[in-house]
Amino acid sequence: MNKLLYAVLASAFVLPGAYARDLSFEDAVKMIEAESHDAKKADANLRKAQAGLSAANANRWFHVEGTATYMNLINVRKPFSSEGVDLPPEFGGLLAQINNGNQNISIPDNFLIAGVTITQPIYTFGKIGYAVDGLRSAIKMSESGKELTRREVRYAAAQLYWTAKMADGAVTISEKSLNDAYAARKKLTSAGRASRANLVKIEADIAAKEINLSDAQFNRDTAQRMLKIMAGIDADEQLVLLDDFPSSFGMLEAGKMENNPEWDLLSQQVRMHERNASSKRAGYLPTLAAMASYNYVAMKDDYQLWNGSKAQNAYWGLSLTVPIFDGGLNRANATVAAMDAEAARQDLDKSKKLKSEEYNTAVKRYDHLRGNLAGLENARNLAEKAYGYSRDRFAAGQTSAVELSDVSAALSQMDMAVLNAKYNLLMSAEQIKKLNGEKS
Repeated sequence: MNKLLYAVLASAFVLPGAYARDLSFEDAVKMIEAESHDAKKADANLRKAQAGLSAANANRWFHVEGTATYMNLINVRKPFSSEGVDLPPEFGGLLAQINNGNQNISIPDNFLIAGVTITQPIYTFGKIGYAVDGLRSAIKMSESGKELTRREVRYAAAQLYWTAKMADGAVTISEKSLNDAYAARKKLTSAGRASRANLVKIEADIAAKEINLSDAQFNRDTAQRMLKIMAGIDADEQLVLLDDFPSSFGMLEAGKMENNPEWDLLSQQVRMHERNASSKRAGYLPTLAAMASYNYVAMKDDYQLWNGSKAQNAYWGLSLTVPIFDGGLNRANATVAAMDAEAARQDLDKSKKLKSEEYNTAVKRYDHLRGNLAGLENARNLAEKAYGYSRDRFAAGQTSAVELSDVSAALSQMDMAVLNAKYNLLMSAEQIKKLNGEKS
């Protein structure tokens, strides 16, 4: 019982946000992809293209329209009279002939006409078909755009994660360098009589390294804050980045670049504009459609239409619409679409050249950095040995604080050089994946 009470009391004093979140690289990528506004826009563009295809396909099927019209006829000669409609003599005579000479014909004042019309396209000479093909290409463009965005987001996520990890490493290097300076001062002051010049140099070295550590901590906090924002993590949470920089980097099996979504997007864009141009050219050709209609008419002298006369009529037939003159509209629209296709074709050719060169450069850069890493690590190990020798000599009073400071600074520089080389290697590998897919 006492243990339970102690646990409750202890939990009551835990500050909110005091716990740390463990975050791996792949988890960070997934969280950033889920939070990415660009990824959400790419998904919305894909759904928009799919809806556009459904709209274009709807033009293939019959359309049904219903209409209902109420009319109250007005006596033009006596607008405010209730005598009903005054027919012209010739119209009345015509009705008399039809009605066996009886001219006492009453025309109802109120009409209700309700009907349904059905229209079914039969053949449009490609106007609908080419438009549908163009929208299928638009869907493939959106799919390629979504994949392109996913790769860009992953690359950005890798930058955020490994930048934060490198900032963590810079803090560790700065802390170690500062602690070494503290240790050197302690040895110097505990040795009894110390050179004033050495004391001043040690204090100056400590002051500089304290500033370096403060800058490194600020950069780490900034990098982690940006990572939290993009991953949707609360700003008060502490992060523990689980994945470390690899100790070694293997050779890449990167073949010829062939899986770039930007090329797929531009290829489909060319096809889409070509289909649109064909659809516009088909505007010169006729449209054949079937149509049918049914109408129900009710009429009476007053508003009680359902007690009056009623009639029905219906028809069906074929309609051939032939464009005769449009002022050059179809020709102009077809030219616009054709020029859009040509512009997309040039963009595709340019992209193939530039992206291929970017990919080849990234592969060469990875190999170059990988070759340099072994040399940097060897130089770093030598710098560490040199610092160890200088530290021992300094403790024995055989060298000055100036030499110790220089050797310590050289070691810190080499530590940062190795860390930076590993960061650049990881980002080169991520760039290759972005350009040519995960298989790289």
